[in-house]
Amino acid sequence: MDPATYSGPIVVTALYFGLWYSLLFGLQSRTKYRLLAEYADRGEAFDRYFGRDGRMLAADRAVANTHEQMVPFLTTLWLHAIYLSPARAAALGLVYVALRALYPALIGRRVSRTQPKRVVAVTAPCYAIVAYLGGHVAWAAVAG
Repeated sequence: MDPATYSGPIVVTALYFGLWYSLLFGLQSRTKYRLLAEYADRGEAFDRYFGRDGRMLAADRAVANTHEQMVPFLTTLWLHAIYLSPARAAALGLVYVALRALYPALIGRRVSRTQPKRVVAVTAPCYAIVAYLGGHVAWAAVAG
């Protein structure tokens, strides 16, 4: 297996992990420590895990949603790259990662009981990309 053949999917995988870790250690951690300080200044206790602060919920949702989608995305990306087309997998993978990067902005700075409908602008195309990548591999396997 020549690594150069899979340079596109390798870069996409690295970008996805970079995005996820930036959300985890950037957005989520920054939000937590900012809220800890803000609540302390007001003389209130910040409950990280059972509190209902919409800013923390939004940061948590961005991290969790990106994590939830990691397995289906990376699995279908690599199956498509190995069995069908590394170039097509990489191109669609780049679109996917770019869309995922928009998720935190679309979910907003605060989350209440429901997710904003605008996140569909990211989630629907991402589901379509995963379905396309995986569907074509499944079809190729069945059709021979």
